Amino acid sequence: MDAMAVLARTARPVPILPASSPAALRPSASLSFAASSRLRGGVALRAAWEGRVTRSRVSAGRIVASSVEQTYIMIKPDGVQRGLVGEIISRFEKKGFLLKGLKLFQCPKDLAQEHYKDLKDKPFFPKLIDYITSGPVVCMAWEGDGVVASARKLIGATNPLQAEPGTIRGDLAIQTGRNVVHGSDSPDNGKREIGKFCNSPVRCLSALQPILLQHNMHTFFFRLSW
Repeated sequence: MDAMAVLARTARPVPILPASSPAALRPSASLSFAASSRLRGGVALRAAWEGRVTRSRVSAGRIVASSVEQTYIMIKPDGVQRGLVGEIISRFEKKGFLLKGLKLFQCPKDLAQEHYKDLKDKPFFPKLIDYITSGPVVCMAWEGDGVVASARKLIGATNPLQAEPGTIRGDLAIQTGRNVVHGSDSPDNGKREIGKFCNSPVRCLSALQPILLQHNMHTFFFRLSW
């Protein structure tokens, strides 16, 4: 007799259970364990990933909160006279910094001397004061992540001939005595200079009147928040 026929005769028939039977719906122990393990593994992996993402977001939030600064930027008389105000402002805007305040300002001699008091003993100090008070300046407060150091890089070296191409002084100036723009060298000085220049009363000379009439205003000062 064929071996397959013998096995077919002697094998116990497998009972066919109704679909509603609990035994039919219940998976085997081995299958249940495997499925449960995969489920627990997936949940654990997802929890670990979400936790890592959450921690990253929290850390990033702390970094942003701790590095937001304000700096004082002043376009000097030569920059205003040469019509470079828009060019200089656009460089800070393109970098992504936020303009918090702006004012056209005629700097009085006493404020100029206070601003440059660290250079009082230098032989060029009198000419520096005459230069800064020779015409209107544009006073600005800028805000952003690490804005003080970044603004210094945008501005370039004090001597325009040593400033890198692509910087404001490297592209727009050639003399140290006419280097277009000033920027705070530290966050503390930024706050101090914003307080002195942006909160000072506006003083305009008669020489400004054609500019002011052209723009249909007497003086302008935009202040979003300090």
